[in-house]
Amino acid sequence: MTRSLVLILAGAVLAWPLAADAAPRGLDVRDLVMLERVSDPQLAPDGKTVAYVVRETDMAGNRGVNGIWLLDLERRDARPRRLTPEGESWSNPRFDGDGRLFAGSAKGGSNQVWRLAGGGEPIQVTDVPGGVGAWQLSPDGQRLAFSVAMFPDCADIACTRERLEARKQVKASGTAYDGLFIRHWDTWKDGTRNQLFVAELDSDGRAGAPVWVSKGPLGDTPSKPFGGDGDFAFARDSRSLFFVLRDAADGMEPLSTNLDIWRAPVDGSEPPVNLTADLKGGESSPVPSPDGRYLAFFSMERPMYEADRHRILLRDLGTGTTREIAADWDRSAGTLAFGHDGRTLYVTANDVGQNPLFAIDVASGQVRRLTGDGQVSAVAVGRDRIVYAMNDLANPADLHRIDLRGRNARQLTRHNAERLADVVMGEYEQFRFDGAGGATVYGHVVKPWNFQEGERYPVAFIIHGGPQGSMGNSFHYRWNPQTYAGAGFAAVFIDFHGSTGYGQAFTDAIRQDWGGKPLEDLKLGMAAALDRYRWLDGGRACALGASYGGYMINWIAGNWPDGFRCLVNHSGIFDNRFMYYSTEELWFTEWEHGARPYYEDPAAYEKHNPANHVADWRTPMLVIHGDLDYRVPPEQGIATFTALQRKGIASRFLRFPDENHWILKPENSIQWHDEVKAWLWRWLEPAAGQAD
Repeated sequence: MTRSLVLILAGAVLAWPLAADAAPRGLDVRDLVMLERVSDPQLAPDGKTVAYVVRETDMAGNRGVNGIWLLDLERRDARPRRLTPEGESWSNPRFDGDGRLFAGSAKGGSNQVWRLAGGGEPIQVTDVPGGVGAWQLSPDGQRLAFSVAMFPDCADIACTRERLEARKQVKASGTAYDGLFIRHWDTWKDGTRNQLFVAELDSDGRAGAPVWVSKGPLGDTPSKPFGGDGDFAFARDSRSLFFVLRDAADGMEPLSTNLDIWRAPVDGSEPPVNLTADLKGGESSPVPSPDGRYLAFFSMERPMYEADRHRILLRDLGTGTTREIAADWDRSAGTLAFGHDGRTLYVTANDVGQNPLFAIDVASGQVRRLTGDGQVSAVAVGRDRIVYAMNDLANPADLHRIDLRGRNARQLTRHNAERLADVVMGEYEQFRFDGAGGATVYGHVVKPWNFQEGERYPVAFIIHGGPQGSMGNSFHYRWNPQTYAGAGFAAVFIDFHGSTGYGQAFTDAIRQDWGGKPLEDLKLGMAAALDRYRWLDGGRACALGASYGGYMINWIAGNWPDGFRCLVNHSGIFDNRFMYYSTEELWFTEWEHGARPYYEDPAAYEKHNPANHVADWRTPMLVIHGDLDYRVPPEQGIATFTALQRKGIASRFLRFPDENHWILKPENSIQWHDEVKAWLWRWLEPAAGQAD
């Protein structure tokens, strides 16, 4: 096995000496929340400039603020420069064919599209009541597509705004619903749907009267809650729009993952046409080929399964025939982009704990890996170069570049070098072991920042959520192993059965077996780590997890009760029965338990129900939940805490009234990390000389 052992110092620090007056230290959550987060690179048409987004933290406002930055790619010594003012939030930088840069901002009170005029005052492009959502420029630069939340029975945007304003005047607060969804992720439904409009841009670059092009099918485009401008795209001739929408006309939207790709003329002269009505899984990410002849997109084959393999399909827009590209490649693709000549597709994919960039030959399906270890999180493909954002376990994201064959790699930015100049990251290493059924399973271990040979260290055993996900070689902003390494812990995490990046069969293996093979993998992974890394102190270990990881914490409490000194459960499922009847996306819980509702097959849900094993609980547990979590409703956390308290088990409940399934506000993130760290030290007892 090839093992990747990295230097203690983060790569971004290598070009910067440690501050002379600052002693080396580990990463703290206060560093984490203040890091600049690089994303969304966009190449100018001539390929000489890249625009991108940098998120900074406004602690006084307890929020993140996005800015637009530019970098000259022709000068090797060029430094990035901020284009938008500090304190103002801007997003989605996009170039038109003439190299003019557009971006979105709510600087006028609602989110609108603006043109950034080379250092002068921005020019407002849209003036849509209530603001716009996601948006895209047409290839010819003459049109703008954008989304607006609309009442489907309204004739125009003004009607929707008037109705929403009228609601504010009504003193009665009740809302009646006749079907699901009634709420989704962290928002109660108000009857509006995301819809797409197209407006012509005049000679001054301002948008004219919008045309409602997605009108007809009942659904949201972009999809909710996480859809964006990747859910729609102009045809290459700029005369039509492709978009993703799940038809909700049958009234049971929470049971369907059947997102389809539709096409509509930009002038609204004809209703949208469903191009993928024969495909019953979820389609996404429509991308026209440079010559306009083909449409590439992702497609999941199985209905109700949100973690099925992303097949790459290519549709001939003239004949309607569709074929799969790289059908034998057992990976689920992420980003999707054509090369300039249309012969190559560039995609990312989870791959054995990494998330590299790949090039796929459209004709043959041959796949080539272009980047090394780490996570590629955003990609911009130009005529002769690719710019991408990349991070790993020791480095937050920065921009890098390669040529189209993956050669001449070079890091372009070092946004956090000064902030991290005195921070020492823990060494990390990937390992593998024989897991459930003898399958090869992978994990990672991270040393404490101040590791010394001969010492033994307490363990933070982190369990990822999803469950179809991966906790591999990437820089997290919630479950960052370096925050534990920085506090003097070792971190261990396992990609158990159900994780992505190891083939679809491995991902599928968790279905109807939530408490089976994954728990066995975690036990075997912990044992393998303790055997291989003798500096891990298995007698001083705590397990932590959120979402499915939180479910597993509750499952461990009753089925591995002597495995850990303490547990941390964030947004975890306590009772599978109540989860079924209270969560919003029913397709998820039904698929995971056999594609049948609870009342038809209770045994499938009760087989691995943590609530059935409370009698065996005895491990101290910290329980954390947000009031706005409608995926795993907060009553699940309350029930967990009630069970612990009733049994007299040492426990603590941390409630966030203003957070959803995640902890997003900077001050809340600091509180979260401080509470978790204090809980771990309470039960793991600091080693001699280790500060609490």
